[in-house]
Amino acid sequence: MDMGQSLLLLLLLLMGRDGLCEQEEVCLKSEINSCGDCIKSGPYCAWCQKLDFTKPGEQEAVRCDTRRQLQLRGCQMEDIISPVNVVNITKDNPLSASFVQEEPVQMRPQMIRLNLRPGLPSTFTVSFKRAEGYPVDLYYLMDLSYSMKDDLAKVQNLGNDLFVALAKITKYAKIGFGAFVDKTVLPYTNTNKEKLQKPCDEDEQYCQAAFGYRHVLSMTSSASEFRVKVGQQFISGNLDSPEGSLDAMMQAAVCGDKLGWRNSSTRLIVLATDAGFHMAGDGKLAGILEPNDEQCHMENQLYIKSNHMDYPSVGQLAMQLEKHNIQPIFAVTQNMEAVYKDLSKMIPKSEVGVLSADSRNVVQLIENAYSRLSSKVTVTHDNLPENVRVQYNPRCDNPEPSSSSKGVCNDVRVGKKISFDITVTTLSCMEEESFTIKLPGIRDTLTVALSTNCECQCKDHKDTPHPHCQSKGSVVCGVCSCLEGHVGQFCNCSIGDKDERSLKESCRRQNGTECEGRGDCECGRCRCHTSESGKSYYGEFCQCDDEHCEKFQNKQCAGNGDCKCGRCVCHDGFEGSACQCKKDVTECLTPNNTVCYGRGECSCGLCKCHGTYQPPHCQKCLGCPDPCLTKMSCIECLGFELGPFKKNCSAACRPSIEHVVVDKFTMAGKECRQKDSEGCWVTFKLVQTFGMDNYTAEILKKRDCPEPPSVLAIIGGSVAAVALIGLLLLMLVKILIYMKDLKAWKKFENEKKRSKWAEADNPLFQNATTTVANPTFTGE
Repeated sequence: MDMGQSLLLLLLLLMGRDGLCEQEEVCLKSEINSCGDCIKSGPYCAWCQKLDFTKPGEQEAVRCDTRRQLQLRGCQMEDIISPVNVVNITKDNPLSASFVQEEPVQMRPQMIRLNLRPGLPSTFTVSFKRAEGYPVDLYYLMDLSYSMKDDLAKVQNLGNDLFVALAKITKYAKIGFGAFVDKTVLPYTNTNKEKLQKPCDEDEQYCQAAFGYRHVLSMTSSASEFRVKVGQQFISGNLDSPEGSLDAMMQAAVCGDKLGWRNSSTRLIVLATDAGFHMAGDGKLAGILEPNDEQCHMENQLYIKSNHMDYPSVGQLAMQLEKHNIQPIFAVTQNMEAVYKDLSKMIPKSEVGVLSADSRNVVQLIENAYSRLSSKVTVTHDNLPENVRVQYNPRCDNPEPSSSSKGVCNDVRVGKKISFDITVTTLSCMEEESFTIKLPGIRDTLTVALSTNCECQCKDHKDTPHPHCQSKGSVVCGVCSCLEGHVGQFCNCSIGDKDERSLKESCRRQNGTECEGRGDCECGRCRCHTSESGKSYYGEFCQCDDEHCEKFQNKQCAGNGDCKCGRCVCHDGFEGSACQCKKDVTECLTPNNTVCYGRGECSCGLCKCHGTYQPPHCQKCLGCPDPCLTKMSCIECLGFELGPFKKNCSAACRPSIEHVVVDKFTMAGKECRQKDSEGCWVTFKLVQTFGMDNYTAEILKKRDCPEPPSVLAIIGGSVAAVALIGLLLLMLVKILIYMKDLKAWKKFENEKKRSKWAEADNPLFQNATTTVANPTFTGE
């Protein structure tokens, strides 16, 4: 046969196996006691219900395998039980070509029932085609804070332009209008009575009172009505920069009957603003602690719970928008583009466009955003059961990669039919449940009713005694189900007055599996099965076999031993857990020609050391006590006949320590220096020899003993110290007294300097001396 013929034959063989290069079906069996256990083991496990399918000594678990393997063992196709997936489409209305004043069908099928086998995937196809002329409801939600004054003037004249733009899409278009500012409480709005009535600047002539959200115009197809209603609106104002946008969007979403949303329409909310938004938690600044309840609270077209309920969270808003099939378009100024793009990422089917300074481009912005929304078709699921997995595979011109969360097709034109292959897999048996396949922004849905097929539909008579079971039991899926009082594969064992449970307990080793899972318990004894090679398991509990021993170089027991009950029994001259080593101690010999220094066993040419001794030759020990400390008592008694062992030194120390007293060390080893029982320093060296606790020691003859203390010196020093301390204390007292006196003297001197004595004559004082002057005396 030449090379070309060989390749052709190989190709034909591959194609004959359920398709070219298809993965082979595998049944990974666990503990199998019945057909039901088999079916639950894996998606490709099948059960053979043929009588006498099992050979003597085989367990009934051999009935569980793949279809192919069962057929190879002689089981006919009609005797093979293998549940398959059943897909039943219960509602499949055709897709509508265009909108003709009735509910169009844009997705098919609409209802499907799946009966699945756990682990076995089932795929069905969902088709979608956007109907031409499908109605559009557009709700223009505008920020009327003072900074949007120029924009309001422009929007008041947009009615005709908006309807003209929508007419390009559908002739069934309607437009509504709503406005918002913020909660009318501090710190969002000035609560001064005059400022509440006119929150704008004093120069502003037309300004309406502050409000949270107001619905102005329900859905209408009249451009003039839009122009009149919007023309009646005036600007308002608040204090802080963020606005109550999320409050307004939540009410616009949940108050559908008040806004006039139609059931069959594409619903759009255009949010026009130049500021950010408050969200859940911000209400605490105003003392508003009640969470948003996602309910409609509109009276007289005004949101009446604005000051009593917190702002909604982004998650709450996204859920309600998705629930009501509303697609938001955020028309924002350039400085807010990044903020709203981050918000758009958290809200499915939303778009962001940049407004000009006076909203002049809003019509073109809405056209572009709607085009992007309508051309991107997304299919996803809702209320998916926990043990169910879904995979989406888009079939269109511009698909996104397959995903387990959604399927996406881009650039889909109106009237273009696309499809998605949806694969559903259940991971375990379950009661009947359902989930929904939907397209965000589209009303159409597909309801998937899901149940599992985990039971065997066998052709037998469960309650009729059968000869195959010695007429003492009935046949269930080919296996005997014995009557009370009988056990065994063919109900051939009568248990008499014994308890069946106690009989089965005698077949369990250490409360383990019955007969180790390798045999059947019959009348309290294990009847062992045969292994895959045809040999029998053996032992009291079928715990032994001679086929599963350790291998070396892909040979059982390395070919140097026999497998006995799961362990290798080596031939002479071999050792090791797999008999992989020759008995040779050459690699374990030490320099002193010992094996592992007597501190380990030689196995497979390597020392297996005792305790914490270290390979390769068990010479050193990590973590062992320091011999300098542990052998000090023996060194003391051997070298100097001192210490705790001096009375029985020979018995306690001589067997393990060979010693010599020297003037100078002659051998290499660890030098130790320890104190003996008399307080002298002893210097010695230890070298560990063959064995676990054997040493050779050299002990220096001379000990280093400290001189005894001088009693006279101690007494004299003590007396001198006491005298010195007393003298120092007297001097300290004298210094303290001197310092105190000095302080008092300085105080006296300072007071004396500060005193001022008055100098004057006492009028009551008469001098005792009288002086008389002679008037004629000239002094000559």
